[in-house]
Amino acid sequence: MNIVAFAASSSTKSINKKLVTYATGLLENVSVEILDLNDYELPLFSQDREEELGQPRLAKDFLTKLNEADALIISFAEHNGSYSAAYKNLFDWCSRIQQKVYQDKPVVLFATSPGKGGASNVLAQATNSMPFFGAEVKGTFSLPSFYDNFDVESNKIKSAELGAALLEVVSKIRS
Repeated sequence: MNIVAFAASSSTKSINKKLVTYATGLLENVSVEILDLNDYELPLFSQDREEELGQPRLAKDFLTKLNEADALIISFAEHNGSYSAAYKNLFDWCSRIQQKVYQDKPVVLFATSPGKGGASNVLAQATNSMPFFGAEVKGTFSLPSFYDNFDVESNKIKSAELGAALLEVVSKIRS
């Protein structure tokens, strides 16, 4: 099974990238490619830019990566209660090329933040909207208070209970 995973963040210190990297490492007998949204940075989407630029190569490249996967794992950063600008912009460009951005693939969604909400607002948004764009959402997981619940030195979840919940959700990618 080929899995493409990414954090929906452009931060080089992304806690969501730490979470998605840890979670994909829990899976056995899979091939995982972790994408970095910084490799797909595009001008701010607008109809004017689309008329000027057409379909940017980087958006097509991102869609190709998704197409090559059997399943997707995404961890969402929450910026002011919603998607990060980096993710939303890339998504907007991709959706103009192919409305079913997620290509009817099984998807597991995560989110984390330093706060107690665990980016639950953006996770709910993604869970509700992604099926309209071809995602078959298999499960979701929110990790609250990232720095209290994730050991950044050993790169793992501290709590056995939260670790078991994450493993249960990430394992749904196979179903």
